[in-house]
Amino acid sequence: MGVRKGENFFSGHNFACFAFFQPSSANVSQPSPSTTKTFWSAAQRAGLDGFILALITVVFLAWLWPFPGTASSPVPLGTIAGYGVSVIFFFYGLKLNLGQLRTGLSNPRLHLLIHTTTFLLFPLIILAIKPLFQNPDLQTLWLGIFFLAALPGTVSSAVVMVSLAGGNIPAAIFNASLSSLLGVFITPLWMGLLMNTTSASFDMEDVVLKLVVQVLVPVVAGMLLHRFWGAFAEKYRKQLGNFDKGVILLIVYTSFCESFDSGVFSLLGWQELLLLWTGMVVLFFLIYGITTFVGKLFRFSREEHITASFCGSKKSLVQGAVMSKVLFAGLPSAGILLLPILLYHASQLLIVSSIAQRMSREKH
Repeated sequence: MGVRKGENFFSGHNFACFAFFQPSSANVSQPSPSTTKTFWSAAQRAGLDGFILALITVVFLAWLWPFPGTASSPVPLGTIAGYGVSVIFFFYGLKLNLGQLRTGLSNPRLHLLIHTTTFLLFPLIILAIKPLFQNPDLQTLWLGIFFLAALPGTVSSAVVMVSLAGGNIPAAIFNASLSSLLGVFITPLWMGLLMNTTSASFDMEDVVLKLVVQVLVPVVAGMLLHRFWGAFAEKYRKQLGNFDKGVILLIVYTSFCESFDSGVFSLLGWQELLLLWTGMVVLFFLIYGITTFVGKLFRFSREEHITASFCGSKKSLVQGAVMSKVLFAGLPSAGILLLPILLYHASQLLIVSSIAQRMSREKH
């Protein structure tokens, strides 16, 4: 492997990469506000938003100071994050408008392509490459990649990118929302089938109970209360989105704290990380290419083609983080299991943002 056992992948000479971000002298001039604004605008246009930077920050913080996020910490951050998961799913159910879902049932071929890609094609591809991960040290990493493959698509970023590229926005809203709802059931089913046969320590009954209490009950409660509080959830959608991101950052921090503290990252070096990231990019383009090809066979319009390619190739970091808190609670390898979706999330935002902007220019 790329790093000696007992040494994490940020240690030793690898730490030198972080020196790049340190000022070389006290005379370094501070960037002007206009320069900072220009840089930030360029970063946002490239898809590098503040949330990605925040994710990188909390992972680095977990490496630097893991104790607060471990089980031995006097402040139970992991428990707080668990309660946050239930709140996220409650507000998800509260924001879910079943009436809009019913009106989006037209064009079944488009919906079938998106959800077959999301919940069937992705997992089958990752199952097919499992022989490449015969090394016992890489089994956990492969499981994290399969977890990514079993996740539903995104909602907000998929709709935003489809809108920017000039795709079918109502179809994007319908499929993104339906994907998130289906993911509540399909993702745990996939992971349960796999982990129940590969891990003797995996307690399916315990996971099902946690899913019912932390996921299904809050979602159903939110859906039942939509008629009363749905307008409130819509009015404060931005604030609720910020709350979701805060909980996700807390989940990522605690997961990586446990992993760094237990030393599970000692078996991953920079070469493995680079290969993993490259694999995530290849996986994205493979799925994107397949949906594009099938869309041509179905003779989709330009708008339908954009919606199918964007919605079918995206995976949700939100549900990945909150589902990991239920499925992998207490596992010291939770950080490694989250690593593929973190890398895929960053990659898909950067790539799709670039594609959407190009399509927008072509449209005009």
